[in-house]
Amino acid sequence: MKIVVDRQVCAGHALCAAKAPDVYRLDDEGYCCSDGAIVPPQLHEQARLGARHCPEAAILLVVDEDTP
Repeated sequence: MKIVVDRQVCAGHALCAAKAPDVYRLDDEGYCCSDGAIVPPQLHEQARLGARHCPEAAILLVVDEDTP
C-alpha cells in the first residue's frame, strides 16, 4: 500500500497523524508530507483510519500487488 497525498487539497488539519501517528508524518507547518510512503502490512488498518479522518479527502491509499 502506498500513500498519495494531494498537497493542493491538504489543509493541515493533521487529523491523519492524530489518528495514525505511526503512518502519517507532518511538515513543519502541520501539512501531511507522507506522499509516496509505502505502508507496511501491519499498519494498513491504521493508514485507512488516518485517511478516513481527512476532512478534505486529500489522502488516497493505493494498493498494488507488487507493493506490500
